[in-house]
Amino acid sequence: MLKKILIANRGEIACRIIRTAKTLGVKTVAVYSDADAKALHVKQADEAVHIGPSPAPESYLRGDKIIAAAKATGAEGIHPGYGFLSENADFADAVTKAGLKFIGPSASAMRALGGKAAAKEIAIKAGVPVVPGYQGEKQDAKSLAAEAKKIGYPVMIKAVAGGGGRGMRLVEKEADLAELLASAQREAEGAFGNPLVLIEKVVVKPRHIEVQVFGDSRGNVVHLFERDCTLQRRNQKVVEEAPAPGMSAELREKMCQAAVKLAKHVGYEGAGTVEFLVEGGSLGADAKWYFIEMNTRLQVEHPVTEEITGLDLVEWQLRVASGEPLPLPQDKIKMSGHAIEVRLCAEDPAKGFLPSVGRINFVFMPQGLRVETGVTDGSEVSPFYDSMVAKLISCGATRGDAIAQLRKGLSESALLGLETNALFLDRLLSDSGVASGNMDTGLIGREGASLTERPRNAAHIAEGAYWLLSDRVKPGQRPSRWRTFGPWDARDSFQLGDPRVSRLRLDVNSTPIDVVVRGGEFDLEVEYEGARIGATDVLPNLPVMNAGLTAVDLVRDLTHYRVSFPTYDPSTVDDGEAGDSIRAPINGKVAKLFVTEGEAVEKGARIAVVEAMKMEHVLHAARAGTIAKIAAKEGQQVTQGTVIAALAAEADHAKA
Repeated sequence: MLKKILIANRGEIACRIIRTAKTLGVKTVAVYSDADAKALHVKQADEAVHIGPSPAPESYLRGDKIIAAAKATGAEGIHPGYGFLSENADFADAVTKAGLKFIGPSASAMRALGGKAAAKEIAIKAGVPVVPGYQGEKQDAKSLAAEAKKIGYPVMIKAVAGGGGRGMRLVEKEADLAELLASAQREAEGAFGNPLVLIEKVVVKPRHIEVQVFGDSRGNVVHLFERDCTLQRRNQKVVEEAPAPGMSAELREKMCQAAVKLAKHVGYEGAGTVEFLVEGGSLGADAKWYFIEMNTRLQVEHPVTEEITGLDLVEWQLRVASGEPLPLPQDKIKMSGHAIEVRLCAEDPAKGFLPSVGRINFVFMPQGLRVETGVTDGSEVSPFYDSMVAKLISCGATRGDAIAQLRKGLSESALLGLETNALFLDRLLSDSGVASGNMDTGLIGREGASLTERPRNAAHIAEGAYWLLSDRVKPGQRPSRWRTFGPWDARDSFQLGDPRVSRLRLDVNSTPIDVVVRGGEFDLEVEYEGARIGATDVLPNLPVMNAGLTAVDLVRDLTHYRVSFPTYDPSTVDDGEAGDSIRAPINGKVAKLFVTEGEAVEKGARIAVVEAMKMEHVLHAARAGTIAKIAAKEGQQVTQGTVIAALAAEADHAKA
């Protein structure tokens, strides 16, 4: 067994690997960027090494720094986790040449199966059905446009390297190809350092099924059954489960054997996932199915496989990397029960899933579920990495049991201080199609409006205002005295006449509101839109005050409310140099500018792309006008509200 390993990753997967390594007596070395100096994985590892600034290309994607850290600390192997360098064959080669063990497949196997184009060619030779498409070497826009036309629209653009939905774009018609192709190539380059793409025919109403495989250095390969990853948003998985609901025994056998065959073809070693699309939404014995790609690494959703098999896949990785054979042969690997995983992300579904960046004041994680997370009280969610902050996994005797447990767990969870997708996940799990297993990859897109609508509960807002007007609040505690708010407040509440009444301007989730405040120190009552909240009405759990005593965060019915005293925010005020300002919607990097100063633009024209948490946010002109100012440069890091460009005042534009 390896005695010490370096984990070339961050967040929950780094913490997950550390946990298993400790049970096996393996020492761990963490690496971290500036943004992660106080991160949970840094605290949990036996050692930690700083590897650079916050942007991933300057830290977590610097293979030379990571290898140097491994050698300096005496690590014998490097575990890449997922994302970052996990599917980079050149990095795997460099690790091996440095005399270290890469805990994953060989570089040759990675090149053969890790690239979507090469993997499709191998599948075709092996007789495994593949989605019709183009995976050739010609990557210029003209050649790709010609191939897309041959295939027939709609088509899907996919990055050849990596996964997680990065570099994927659905192209409905020929006129959209050029813009979406450039965006996909740019995102692929940024995420994986490789802009190559392939184009595939869009499969109608598909189910996304993947098979977990494992190989060792002695030529043994087994499968650990399938997972259903059909529920996706923008080609990124949202909910994963095992086994796939409605999967026929015949189709399971065909898919699992095809996955093993592909892995054996290249002498695969370690954990890998072979992914398929099944056409039409049904998983019957006669369903049409296609191989689409192989992920040559551990998957985000591996816990659901662990839950139904009772196996530890990270332990298997470490044993195989140490030269041991697979712990079990195929006939000894069994499954029972049903497991479901959701990805809890710091994002606001009601605002187009805009990432939520900042400090997590307090974390509540549910009892009774498996929780994989890399955050704790006080953790900072930065714009430099993925928005996922935790994975919640349930396991039950039946799928219905697992869903019920997971929904209960979601109702008990909260990240105070940031928006999350918890309510969206709960609504998704309660959707009739999901509950019955009648789903396809387009379900979230079709039902998006009902799944993402933000509730506005007057009683919850009034409760937040009540807590704000009290003294400093801690979770689980009621305030001991009230904050005074008028010149005639008496601490004993004695007065002649009716109770004092005043109106107060506050903000809720950055939107101004007016509340009515009655009473004094011992009989405070807050009213908002007819809802009245007093001392006997508030719940004693979950609210938390920020350090400056200017805002209170609480979660009610899976919805996050931040009630605060109004503050002046210069980012919301026009700078006076132009009629309209186009501002960064979030902290991030200006990935692309489409306009120049003096250029006339139409309403809806693309102005810029701001990249944050590995996602691109396209900024558009709110009206027709002339670009009076470009205030940012490509590659520049910007904060939320920063002016990227400004339109000339409408009168000036009319003169031009």
